[in-house]
Amino acid sequence: MPSSSYCLSRVRTLRRTTREVKVGSIGVGGDNPIRVQSMTTTETLDVEATSRQTIELVEAGCEIVRITAQNVRAAEALAAIAKKVRVDGFDVPLVADIHFLPQAAMEAAKHVEKVRVNPGNYADRKKFAVREYSDLEYEEELERLHGAFSPLVLRCKELGRAMRIGTNHGSLSDRILNRFGDTPRGMAESALEFIRIAESHDYREIILSMKASNPKVMIEAYRLVVALMNDESMEYPLHLGVTEAGDGEDARIKSATGIGSLLLDGLGDTIRVSLTEDPVHEIPVAQDLAARTETLWQRAKNKTDAQPDEGIDPFEFTRRECVDLAFGPNCKVGPKEPPRVIVPAGRPLEEFRDIVSDLSKAQAANKDAPIEGLLLRLKSEKDLSHLETLRETLVGSLPLLVVEYQPGEQFELPTRASDRGSPKILVLRAFATSQAEDLHTFLTETENADHTSALALEPTDLNGTLGEVLKTHQGSAPIITLSKTSTFAHPVGAYRALAAQLRQLNLPFPIWIRSSDEARIHPDEDFFSSRLLDSAILTGSLLCDGIGDILSVENAPDSNRSRALAYNLLQGARARSSKTEFVACPSCGRTLFDLQSTTQRVKESTSHLKGVTIAVMGCIVNGPGEMADADFGYVGSAPGKIDLYVGKNRVKSAISEKEAVDRLVRLIKEEGKWTEP
Repeated sequence: MPSSSYCLSRVRTLRRTTREVKVGSIGVGGDNPIRVQSMTTTETLDVEATSRQTIELVEAGCEIVRITAQNVRAAEALAAIAKKVRVDGFDVPLVADIHFLPQAAMEAAKHVEKVRVNPGNYADRKKFAVREYSDLEYEEELERLHGAFSPLVLRCKELGRAMRIGTNHGSLSDRILNRFGDTPRGMAESALEFIRIAESHDYREIILSMKASNPKVMIEAYRLVVALMNDESMEYPLHLGVTEAGDGEDARIKSATGIGSLLLDGLGDTIRVSLTEDPVHEIPVAQDLAARTETLWQRAKNKTDAQPDEGIDPFEFTRRECVDLAFGPNCKVGPKEPPRVIVPAGRPLEEFRDIVSDLSKAQAANKDAPIEGLLLRLKSEKDLSHLETLRETLVGSLPLLVVEYQPGEQFELPTRASDRGSPKILVLRAFATSQAEDLHTFLTETENADHTSALALEPTDLNGTLGEVLKTHQGSAPIITLSKTSTFAHPVGAYRALAAQLRQLNLPFPIWIRSSDEARIHPDEDFFSSRLLDSAILTGSLLCDGIGDILSVENAPDSNRSRALAYNLLQGARARSSKTEFVACPSCGRTLFDLQSTTQRVKESTSHLKGVTIAVMGCIVNGPGEMADADFGYVGSAPGKIDLYVGKNRVKSAISEKEAVDRLVRLIKEEGKWTEP
């Protein structure tokens, strides 16, 4: 493991220092803003279509455009594409995307401002061969690699071209796999091998990427490669992206989880949001993520939040330990349980009949993604009787009712449940440093009423008497959440500090992540896509750190939308599966079928399969390698022909595209993973 940290602060967004790399006229890294880029989806040999799409991307705000060059002919076509784009008045830097052919890279370097190479594909072939390499054999492999990669390095140096060394999870060479495994460490080492070769030729115009379809893997890989670079005094800029994110809301959540988490930590100099949609749709999402980072950079200048001692390994996912709580036979909270979902009732308590109706409809329609707790706000003493009626009505329907007291309110606590099937009561109140005596009284009352308490606190408040009071009530195991008035530079940092403070006090209480308007980075943006990004950055970052036992989304239009978004956030962070997980590449000039329509057809047939991951890949480059952790793969192998995979193993070859979706369903049934919708 590296000896260095990967970031300057985990509670403030302090930008990592990097060298500036020029991609044509655009500077990446250094003091430059975060650059937004995308990739064309047209066939590269179609010069007219590729040039037109390049210009469309630039007009949408794209600053760097990547184009696949899957062979020498395609690399040669880059010359005509670049000329046409320039003649039309656009000076956007172009990037050649190279995988298997060094000859194509050598040709492409003549025509474009940057060349992207994948270390696992450039000079190696992936055969999934199991072999032990002695140290001598490994060094011999590195010498072979040096000979294969050096000509491109020297050509880029001669022509003033930049290079992206882009490692992808799952497309690691057999050499790397056998030494480091299919791991974030393997991804980082794969890139560093290529960097060292480039540096041996005094070439440093390099940008790095560590992409994966799993945000957890992607986050760990970027953190690790930065720490390893720090050990070797390397300061290369980073290109961030979650590869094969798919389409729609799920893809935006995955991208915001992975990219946003790293941007929060000060990592990232250029970003691409990979969507299985028209690439123009990628640009506004990337711009929104970049804008949030700019906001956090400015906010960090006025903050002095100290880095707490978290006691975690940021390079390997581990779920935070906490005590176990039970709110019924099917709703337990703890480190071995999936995070539980609470949603706001969306109505005042006097409308309890409508609350029951809303809940019944949502639960009946979403058995794999149920509401597990309703958040209710008391406004008067009269609400207590409404609460009792509601609880009696919901016997057997809901594990948990969360009653939130506003600051300063002193209502009597609800009574014990009269029916054993009634929802458990969780009482939520906020406490400040000066309210230690009130906290003691509140905890005592909730214990006597057989309720569970939830406390909203500022992390620093636990340093004093509030922390001492909690130590005397460890048996009641309150749930802890963040104060809505937290003064930390960003909410992820505040929750990290909260977890660290609980650890230092040896108080392993569950943590409740509240995605509310107060926890947003851009609360002034009153549209759902903005709320979605803020929620994904907040919850995704924490869940990928192993923090979070309860989740609530409190800024969606209604309770059912809150439920759906909460489950999508959990799915995107790989924290809880409630539906099929789709991995779909964003399409490019290598794609052998219409990726968008095909992905939709696959989804229509399989989206009900809870806990199953299906990869839809346009070509063999994004086939068995990129879909590293998928259960099933649908991969283009030739025009109109599809190969089907189980894991990394190809089991059906050259199937007609017309029957491929039906054959995929049949395969899933044969493997025992099918359930009827």
